[in-house]
Amino acid sequence: MKITDVNTWVVGNPPPGIGGKYFIFVKLTTDGGVVGYGEAYNATFSAHVTAKMVEDMAERYLIGRDPHDIENFFRRAYSSGFTQRPDVSGMGCFSALEMACWDIIGKEANKPVYKLLGGQVHETLRSYTYLYPHTGSVHSEDAPDGRNVYNDPEMAAACALEYVEQGFNAVKLDPAGPYTAFDGHQPRLLDIDVSTRMIKAIREAVGTRADILFGTHGQFTASGALRMARAIEPYDPLWFEEPVPPDMPEVMAQVARGTSIPIATGERLTTKFEFARVIENRAATILQPDLGRSGGILETKKIAAMAEAYHIQVAPHCYCGPIVGAANIQLAVTLPNFLILESLKQWDGFHATLLKNKIEWQDGNVIPSKEPGLGVELNEAVCEAHPYTGKELHLQMMQTPLMP
Repeated sequence: MKITDVNTWVVGNPPPGIGGKYFIFVKLTTDGGVVGYGEAYNATFSAHVTAKMVEDMAERYLIGRDPHDIENFFRRAYSSGFTQRPDVSGMGCFSALEMACWDIIGKEANKPVYKLLGGQVHETLRSYTYLYPHTGSVHSEDAPDGRNVYNDPEMAAACALEYVEQGFNAVKLDPAGPYTAFDGHQPRLLDIDVSTRMIKAIREAVGTRADILFGTHGQFTASGALRMARAIEPYDPLWFEEPVPPDMPEVMAQVARGTSIPIATGERLTTKFEFARVIENRAATILQPDLGRSGGILETKKIAAMAEAYHIQVAPHCYCGPIVGAANIQLAVTLPNFLILESLKQWDGFHATLLKNKIEWQDGNVIPSKEPGLGVELNEAVCEAHPYTGKELHLQMMQTPLMP
C-alpha cells in the first residue's frame, strides 16, 4: 500500500465560531483508493500557508510510501531541514498527516484506531465544555454591551447550571483578563476580583454536581499566578490551566509547589521532548496535548505513557475541528491515566455538519465510535462550500503590553 495523493481544505468556521476562526483539514489517498483524514492545529502562520506546508511535507515524506510506517515518517519529518528539535509549525503539519495515516491503517484493518493502540480501557469518556454565550460571538471582546459569560458572574452561573442540566459534570471558563505577547504579568486586582466572583457564583449554582476548570493563557508570572490561585482555592477548581507561559516549565513548577490546585498544561507544546521537561520538573499533574499539534496519535500515546509513570493524568485539548476531536477520542479510550476530554458543547452545530456521522455524546460523556479508522468521515462538500478567505490567525494575543 502506498500514499498517492494529498488534498487540503481551509474551512471557515461560521458564527458563533466555536473552535476558532477556521479549520485545516487534510485527506490522504492510497493506491487502493482508501482515504484518511487529518487536521492541523496550527496558529503560527496563515491557514493557507499552513495548508501548503502540509502538502509540502506530504510530498517530501509520504507520497509513494506506506502509511503504516509511522515511526519512520516521524523521524524524517522531525529532522526535516536539519532541525531535529520540537517545531510547533512542523509538528502541526505532521500531526495532521499522521492521524490521516492512522485513519487509513484502521480502515485497512477494519478496526477503530484504538483497537490498534492497545485496545479499549474506557467504554465512555467524560467530557467538559467551555461556557459559551447563548447568542453572538464566542470571543469575549465582541460582546455588544461588554457583559457576557466571561465576565459577568450571574450570567456565568446560569450558563454553567444549564450545561450541568444537559449532562455535563465539568465546565471551563477563563475570566483572568487579557493575555499579551509580553506576558507574564502580575494580575490586576480587577482580574483577581472578577475571577473570584465568577468561580464563587458558579460553585454556588452547581454545588458538587460539576467540577470547575479555571483556564488562563500563560498570562502571569509565578508570583502573580500564586496570588490568583490563593483567591480561587476556596472554590476547589479541578485545575488551574497554564498559569505561566509555556516556555519555562521550571517556572510553572514554582506555581505547582505553591498551590493545592492541580496545574494543567500542554496545548502549546509539541512532541515527547517538550512534555518531558514538564514531567521532569513536576510542573503539572494534568497534561493537555492537542493531537493536531503534539505530534499526532502515536507520539501522544508515548507522552501519555511517560505521564503514567509519574501518576500524571491526560486531558486532551481540542479548540479546533472535529477531526482532531475524533483523534482525541481514539487515543483517550486507550489511556489508563485519562482524566477528561474537551468537548465543543455536545459536538453539535457546524462541527456536526462537517461530519457525515456525528460524534456521539450522551449525559456528559462521549461514546467512542466502533467504526474503523478515526470513526468519522469528513463531509468534503461542506468543506468546499465554506472556504476561509481571511488572513487572521486562529488565535491572537494582544500586541501591546497590558497596563495596570
